[in-house]
Amino acid sequence: MFIDDKLKSDLQRYFAALTKKVKLVLFTQDFECQYCRETRELLTELSAVSDKVELEIKSFDKDKDSAEKFGVDKIPATILLDENGSDYGIKYYGIPSGYEFSSLLEDIIMFGTGQTQLSESLIEKIKSIKYPVHFQVFVTPTCPYCPRAVLAAHKFAYLNKNIKADMVEATEFPHLSNKYSVMGVPRTVINENDFIEGAAPEEMVLEKINIMQASV
Repeated sequence: MFIDDKLKSDLQRYFAALTKKVKLVLFTQDFECQYCRETRELLTELSAVSDKVELEIKSFDKDKDSAEKFGVDKIPATILLDENGSDYGIKYYGIPSGYEFSSLLEDIIMFGTGQTQLSESLIEKIKSIKYPVHFQVFVTPTCPYCPRAVLAAHKFAYLNKNIKADMVEATEFPHLSNKYSVMGVPRTVINENDFIEGAAPEEMVLEKINIMQASV
C-alpha cells in the first residue's frame, strides 16, 4: 500500500480544490518493465481518493496506436488529460514516487483548477513562444529540488501547445541518463542539445528558450 488512511484523508482535503475532472492514462505492461506494477498500484490508490481523478490503464505492447497517438516510447508512462480529454504533452516516465509524488499532485491541481500560479505577464510570455520545445527533466525520487524543475516544465507545456514536457526518472532509464550525460539532478534537456542544471525559476527557463528561439 502506498497511500495509508492518514495520507488518504490529507489528499481528500487537498483534492477538494478540484473543480474539473482529471484523467490519468498509464501505459504499462506485465513483462520487462521496471516499476510498472508499482506505478499501477500507486495510481490506482491515488485515483480512488477522489471522484475527480480518473485512471485509464493501457497496455504498451497491445495498445500501440494509443501509445503512438500520445507519443509514448517507454514505460511506465503516465499522461494527464483534462476533463475534455485534451492532451497537453505532459508525461511522467518512471514511477512518480518520493518527491515526485508532489509533482503529480500539483499537476492534478493545475489540471483540475486551470490555475498555474504564475503571474499574468509570465503566462502571456510563455503563450507567445512559437518555437517547438521539448523538455526532458531528469530526476530521482530522493531529490528535493527536482519537483520545482518538473513543475516549471509542465506549466510551460500546459500553457503552450508548442511545448512538450517529460519527467524522466534517471535511474529507471540509464541509457537516457548516459546519452544526456546526467551526472546530477535535476537536469533539464531542451531539444536534445541545450541544458539547464538545477531547479531554475520559470523566468530563467523562459530566458533560455528565448535565446534558443532567437538563434534559430
